[in-house]
Amino acid sequence: MTLTSPPLFSFFSLFCLGHRRSAVAALLAGVLVLLTGCASPNATSRDPFESFNRNMMSFNDGIDSMALKPAATVYKQVVPPLARTGVSNFFGNLGDAWSTVNSALQFKFGDAAENFMRLNVNTFFGLGGILDIASELNIERHKEDLGQTLGRWGVPAGPYLVLPVFGPSTMRDAIALPFDRKADPLGQVNPWGTRYTLSTLRLIDTRSNLLRVGTVIDEAALDRYTFTRDAHLQRRRAEISEITSDGNAGQEPKADGTPAPK
Repeated sequence: MTLTSPPLFSFFSLFCLGHRRSAVAALLAGVLVLLTGCASPNATSRDPFESFNRNMMSFNDGIDSMALKPAATVYKQVVPPLARTGVSNFFGNLGDAWSTVNSALQFKFGDAAENFMRLNVNTFFGLGGILDIASELNIERHKEDLGQTLGRWGVPAGPYLVLPVFGPSTMRDAIALPFDRKADPLGQVNPWGTRYTLSTLRLIDTRSNLLRVGTVIDEAALDRYTFTRDAHLQRRRAEISEITSDGNAGQEPKADGTPAPK
């Protein structure tokens, strides 16, 4: 399938970016119910749903190859690099608002202050975020979400989970996802057509930035599933356990809820 299949692409772009948040919540609820009967007796404690996850990864790969990757490839070929950078800056600036909230909820007040400064500097002096003036001023971005916040509060990650369309996750992050989508500033944009256009653009831009990563994984990994799983879990642990600018160091609990070693 090529880019001439707008119904499939439109459906999944809406779904992935949370236009209809009730659909996101319903999807996650359905997945969690389904997983109660999918645990493999031979699976590890961190990945008891490996059979389900592998099937879901194949499903997501099919969607990506049919719609998302072709769209992202054309976007990268047609749109000049400077324009693509401006698009990425704009959506990154929107994300700084929710990152500010989550940094504060994690008591990482230095990070929260930097995110808040970035948001204001880029919004007012960077043409709504198209120009990343804050980075030129050495104001660092600290990306945070509710899953990271729950992890800092001691909520265990739970088993690894591959979500339809959303991809690699954990049980904790899957539960937090509807709240992250609810906090998405694009959800407040009106009219609906503008919101849809911006959300679709963000999806394509995000996928275009991952084109090279996908190629590297395909070439380097003997088993893409285990490579992706281990990389995702390691990255999430690092995001939660990092030493913050205010001097606090958090530790990601293990999947069974026991604290990580100091």
